[in-house]
Amino acid sequence: MNSLDALRTRLATVYDLNKAASVLEWDQETYMPRGAAEARSQQLATLRSLSHAHFTDDETGALLEDAHISTSDLDADHPTRALVRVTQRDYDRATRLPARLVSEFATATSRAKQAWQAARADDDYSQFAPHLERVMALSIEKADAFGAASPRDRYDVLLDEYEPGMTAAEVAREFAELRAGLVPLVEAIAGAPQVDDRFLHAPFDEDAQWAFGLDVAQAFGYDLAHGRQDRSTHPFSTTFAIDDVRITTRIDSQFFPSGFFGTLHETGHALYERGVSSDYARSPLASGTSLGMHESQSRLWENQVGRSRAFWHHWYPTLQAVFPTQLGGVALDVYYRAINRVAPSFIRVEADEVTYNLHVMVRFEIERALIEGSLAVVDVPEAWNGAMEDYLGVTPPTDREGCLQDIHWSLGLVGYFPTYTLGTLMSAQLFAAAQRDLGDLANHFARGSFLPFREWLRAHIHQHGRVHTATELLERVCGVGLDAGPWLEYARAKYTLIYDLAA
Repeated sequence: MNSLDALRTRLATVYDLNKAASVLEWDQETYMPRGAAEARSQQLATLRSLSHAHFTDDETGALLEDAHISTSDLDADHPTRALVRVTQRDYDRATRLPARLVSEFATATSRAKQAWQAARADDDYSQFAPHLERVMALSIEKADAFGAASPRDRYDVLLDEYEPGMTAAEVAREFAELRAGLVPLVEAIAGAPQVDDRFLHAPFDEDAQWAFGLDVAQAFGYDLAHGRQDRSTHPFSTTFAIDDVRITTRIDSQFFPSGFFGTLHETGHALYERGVSSDYARSPLASGTSLGMHESQSRLWENQVGRSRAFWHHWYPTLQAVFPTQLGGVALDVYYRAINRVAPSFIRVEADEVTYNLHVMVRFEIERALIEGSLAVVDVPEAWNGAMEDYLGVTPPTDREGCLQDIHWSLGLVGYFPTYTLGTLMSAQLFAAAQRDLGDLANHFARGSFLPFREWLRAHIHQHGRVHTATELLERVCGVGLDAGPWLEYARAKYTLIYDLAA
């Protein structure tokens, strides 16, 4: 066996160990009894430690050195050379983390997840605060191990794990530009007559919601032979292999959009993972290239497709047949305006398109302050509520609707939140490029034809896995890197019509 084949074999073992841990984590969020939390945290710590030890072994480094030599004559974009490049990046980061820290981080986050679920259910931040303190302390230790030169650098190091090459300063600049374009739009909408969505706040049978959401997911190309949907406290998608990609959602029996658009969002993530080329199976290339690009896929299917009038031209008669009492007398245009209603809200995953990014800005600023040491964990609820009032003009009445709403910090995903907005911007760029290549997508959607769009995404984004960076993909497909302009143009055009702002 040559060194390249030996490297692939070693990487496949690491992949399998990590995915075995993912299965346990999925079970923890869906079916595991609460009393099993401590045992599960130990199991996850064992698997993550084994994976880390195998990946960071000196043998991996030696094989990488040989692989660099044997692939030096290949084009930079060649998948084999990309495999070596991506693996080297991961190896350089992983070898800076001591096995003790990896084990402690896995244990701490497993316990934190259970504590977060209990704290959220009881609306008691004090139950979660000690665990958040531990997760943040370990995240700081991780950033320092990665080479952060000062507290100000720590967030950059953590952000780079999810969005390679991006810095906190760049995120802040993008957010400032986006905020400048959002403020006048939000003000104009606030001055217009509000859309009535009261008919959406009514009893909607949970099983019927579930079935309808899965029907739409399958129409988008989500294959239940290679996936499934389950319930969880916080919706998520997870990948056990290219051929096993699963989603979860939560259903609100009194508000149809919550569960339905959650399903569409997670379906977008799952389609990305399922679309990665099978050539990259059981390797570091077998996933989305960045969290921002991943979020672009979920936002595309949730918003540009699922909240479009063309989509509902096709699906609304079916939904009316499922819920005749609630929707039978509601016209399509009235329904379309209602699901696109813009109003400040407490919950990020249920926020409208226009105010959604303001939620992300709140989280970005708070977690950055936690990592840099300018905010204490005990003060998070107060800081959260103050930022919500400043950005959205609302104050959450409970911590369940405030700082306890998201699972991410309990998972140790610090530096993750900005990618939601980065992905939102990418989604508009990619949608415009698909329109350029496929023609008027509204005509496709109105006929119930969604697979051509899915195939376009698979060809231009999904199949490449991590071979190209997000910036490289944008430049290849759209001709430019990250650009807030297309999303602002999309939002202005859509909501000017919905709220009759031109009148």
